[in-house]
Amino acid sequence: MKTAFVTGASSGIGRATAVALAKAGFQLVITGRRRERLDALAAELAPVPVHALVFDVRDRDAVTAAVIGLPPGFAAVDVLINNAGGAHGLHPIQTGDPRDWDAMLDANVRGLLNVTQALLPGMTARQSGFVVNIGSIAGRDAYANGNVYCASKAAVAMLTKTMRLDLLPFGIRVAEVDPGAVETEFSEVRFKGDADRAAKVYEGFAPLRAEDVADVIAFVVTRPAHVNIADVLVLPTAQGAASSIFRQPA
Repeated sequence: MKTAFVTGASSGIGRATAVALAKAGFQLVITGRRRERLDALAAELAPVPVHALVFDVRDRDAVTAAVIGLPPGFAAVDVLINNAGGAHGLHPIQTGDPRDWDAMLDANVRGLLNVTQALLPGMTARQSGFVVNIGSIAGRDAYANGNVYCASKAAVAMLTKTMRLDLLPFGIRVAEVDPGAVETEFSEVRFKGDADRAAKVYEGFAPLRAEDVADVIAFVVTRPAHVNIADVLVLPTAQGAASSIFRQPA
């Protein structure tokens, strides 16, 4: 049974991806910062073998220790889903909070690098593996007040391209899946727990669900070994660009 390693699996796209990959026949390493949610997911996925790891992807030492400590049955990771990350704040650059900038750059960029580098020695030694980075339409198409979040996801896009080149001699596939508007905890986190403001983001149209993105991820990683779907943009039908959503009148 192949092993998939999913970061940010306690909610949203990460959680839905873990469910989709379990259905596709993978055993799972699920990671996040909320032990109770990971344990609940592991119980839900039984009898699929699941190993839960609690760490923050921004903590390089914790990431390294967790990967080194993987049980033998889970240590040979075939697929890495770099999903952990998020947005914090929505302000023009001149009034942005540097603490929000740090949180986004640390999780979306450095966190992705920490986890990837921890798992690559095994993949390069086996000369096989698959790394899927979850980006965003924001990495392709800027929108007002999205400055540092857009920049962090643009960095993910360039890292994906350069990883693919660096890992080409090892037979390791590297792909990026970029969602548009997905209704998850994303906006509630961005707006510091303001549920009413977060709900307004998704009013007047049908956004993607986490399961829609997970279906795409599962399809990408289950293609034959000679096929790499390297780059996918997934939008709700009502979205034409990052800041262009057709909303039905109330």
